[in-house]
Amino acid sequence: MDIGKILSHHARFRPDHTALICGDQRLTYRELNRSVNRIAQAIQAAGIRKGDKVAMLLPNCRELWELYWAIAALGAVSVPLSPLLRGNGLRNPLNNADTALLVTTEAVAAHLDPVFEALRLRPQDVWLIDTGDHPRYDSLYRHKDRAADAEPPKAHIHPEDPYNIIYSSGTTGEPKGIMHTHRVRAAYMTLFGGYYRMTPECVVLHSGSIVFNGSFLTTMPVMFLGGTFILHESFDAQAVVRTIAQEGVTHTLLVPSQIPALLEHPDFNGEKSSSLEMILSVGAPLHRQHKEEIDRRFPGVFYELYGLTEGFVTILDKTDFHKKPGSVGCPPPFFEMRILDDQGRDLPPGEVGEIVGKGPILMAGYYKDPVRTQEAIRDGWLYTGDLGYADEDGYLFLVDRKKDMVISGGVNIYPKDVEGIVIGHPAVQETAVFGVPDASWGEALVAAVVLKPASGPGKEDELKSWVNARVEARFHKLQAVHIMTDFPRNVAGKTLKREIRRHYLESRG
Repeated sequence: MDIGKILSHHARFRPDHTALICGDQRLTYRELNRSVNRIAQAIQAAGIRKGDKVAMLLPNCRELWELYWAIAALGAVSVPLSPLLRGNGLRNPLNNADTALLVTTEAVAAHLDPVFEALRLRPQDVWLIDTGDHPRYDSLYRHKDRAADAEPPKAHIHPEDPYNIIYSSGTTGEPKGIMHTHRVRAAYMTLFGGYYRMTPECVVLHSGSIVFNGSFLTTMPVMFLGGTFILHESFDAQAVVRTIAQEGVTHTLLVPSQIPALLEHPDFNGEKSSSLEMILSVGAPLHRQHKEEIDRRFPGVFYELYGLTEGFVTILDKTDFHKKPGSVGCPPPFFEMRILDDQGRDLPPGEVGEIVGKGPILMAGYYKDPVRTQEAIRDGWLYTGDLGYADEDGYLFLVDRKKDMVISGGVNIYPKDVEGIVIGHPAVQETAVFGVPDASWGEALVAAVVLKPASGPGKEDELKSWVNARVEARFHKLQAVHIMTDFPRNVAGKTLKREIRRHYLESRG
């Protein structure tokens, strides 16, 4: 289960197969392995040893992809971080992770300076990928260019050795450092490759950030199998459609915020993208009408995954979509699920409770945080903090996050129920429903919306009336509609509902 040896295996047995396409760069497994070896040799020459933490504050780029493999080859620990972090959001994870080496860009480095004195790093511990003459920080390529391309010394990896620390998105609180081992990442390679019917001939496209855990669902198995991985610098609907057609993409992963933009593209259809075998939606619940539109255009390729970085998933398989379109699937083999009430008792089918699960990709814990680890994992079960119910067949239906639940007039309201109504308006591209303080009812509902480009200027009162005429209960009625040009998102593309709520409250004074 030595993840760092995957590339060298393919460099020996599939040397001329295309491994990585990133922009105008195309690398075979032989070329990728040599480049990764040189980075690993350079990192080791700088004093990084097994167990040391190497942080990456990088956008999608070839260097980020290569660093994952070089760090693993040494038995060091990857700490991927969003390049959008600033201030304490930058300082805290770097210090918490005991960072020994940081690799970033010149643009991001400018934001290090205000917090650098509070970091436990020396200037020589910061390497930049895009300059060789920075007055303060070092250059990755200065070290790489003088390193050998031979395999680094064997690191003697144990399956339970840490592979990475991934900091949670912080959408519901302070980020936590989630630890995954080589065994867990090996499980990602083998299990998800099977679940998604991947083969050594597959071509996987990823257009979202690869510093968030969802990306590992496809990046790990494609490299394990020796397929071709295509990495876009950022999401662009036109680029995605063009790449699928030109490169014969078989598998792609998307977050729900990207799917409406693709559905608006006239060439995103089965005729122009006939190579596709999987469109995987992950990261947040996808509205049913978007699922159905994907299935109409691409019959038999839609999958959905519900899961937590901490280590539990359900999968809606492409063969199950038509019989369970409203669900997020069932636990795949080797995973188990329970629905519990507030007293920890199992609930029967159809009753809403907390989703609790276990499986072979369970995290080793939160880094240096045993208290929160014990709160999340009890007797081997992961308590997700999400609400849902299982039907008679064991399929999971998401209701909402516990922390997103709104209580109005003593009634529990799940914003997802109302979001399903709002998204049905022909002018609405995205929506997020949340609660705001209300003197009469305790909380009231507000729907923030992003309109489709061709919809023209929005009229908030008309939208509110349209929705309120269609909701089933009085307490589902909206107090207001808040139109935005776009939603704030984290680097993974996940909508930050708390930031939307803050924006709305500030706009109202």
